[in-house]
Amino acid sequence: MDFTFTEEQQAAAEAARGVFAGVAPDGVPSPALTTGAVADDFDRALWTRIADADLLSLLLDEKYGGAGLDAVALCLVLRESAKVLARVPLLESSAAAAAVQAYGSPELKSALLARAGRGEIVLTVAAHGRTGHDGAELAVTARQDGEEWVLDGTQTAVPWAYDADFVLVPAHTGDDRSVLALIPRAHEGTTLAEQISTTGERLGELRLESARITARDVITTDGAWEWLRGLLATGTCALTLGLGERVLRMTSDYAGKREQFGHPIASFQAVAVQAADRYIDLRAMEVTLWQAAWRIASGAQGALPASGDIAVAKIWASEGVRRIVQTAQHLHGGFGADVDYPLHRYHAWAKHLELSLGPAAAHEETLGDLLAAHPLG
Repeated sequence: MDFTFTEEQQAAAEAARGVFAGVAPDGVPSPALTTGAVADDFDRALWTRIADADLLSLLLDEKYGGAGLDAVALCLVLRESAKVLARVPLLESSAAAAAVQAYGSPELKSALLARAGRGEIVLTVAAHGRTGHDGAELAVTARQDGEEWVLDGTQTAVPWAYDADFVLVPAHTGDDRSVLALIPRAHEGTTLAEQISTTGERLGELRLESARITARDVITTDGAWEWLRGLLATGTCALTLGLGERVLRMTSDYAGKREQFGHPIASFQAVAVQAADRYIDLRAMEVTLWQAAWRIASGAQGALPASGDIAVAKIWASEGVRRIVQTAQHLHGGFGADVDYPLHRYHAWAKHLELSLGPAAAHEETLGDLLAAHPLG
């Protein structure tokens, strides 16, 4: 298979580099040292610049003002955003809009997609369930009542919950089907409880008590949640890749300047070997990411379902980003904990992304089950 990026995908990445060029994590209050949220809102000025560059509508069709690109293009943009720790709901809003486009009703698409692509409304997704360990669709029940659906349950750690205009919530029905409900912020029957992530950002525990949602705003198509979950996971892997690349570059620059015994520590074999191992992690993270993104974008059939490629990408992303930031902290010494230097922020964000992906052992178990069900021999 050919993993060469198309001209359109490369153009999206170049536009992203231009938008994020002036964004730096330095000087932002340290999430490691704050007891509350870093900010009460995401970076609205940056959000406007992203919208003006048409990066919010990458996955949308031309009739909604979009570029009609795919998951690979989105991951290229997310990769650039993570290098500067961009505080915007780019992944969540883009993925939710893409799910509405792929599976929503014509009325919902007309009401939502063009506005989301222009950045006029912000979407997020409740993807972590009640505990963060069980399937998100199991945390909320949905039953149909005439022209409405009634939702009950709790979703934890919803990103940007206090800032988004709509939350896309997976839920399960009595016949073991999954639906997606688009719920406006401050909707009747919903409450939010503040949670703080490892990055210092504010998350929300979304509680639903007989929340009534019109049928137009509920996606009932089979496979919609599974597809959205895969896109979110792959996008998170792209974020870990961008973050890891920036951290390894910071480590390389520091090791090339820091001297011990009259020589840069980068010239020491022990340092070089550790940096080389982390470079291998990055390359593995990259190739498994593009494999997963390509499967989502192309819908290509393989020996395993696309969920197998996503599981492999998640294994490498979860393990790889942890090893990269740990090595960076080790090689920086005490300087890595200096709040005037941004490495501590990357460490906090890496831990948040690792927790969002879930433990590698769980993904290895998923991959093992898939291999048992689809033998390759």
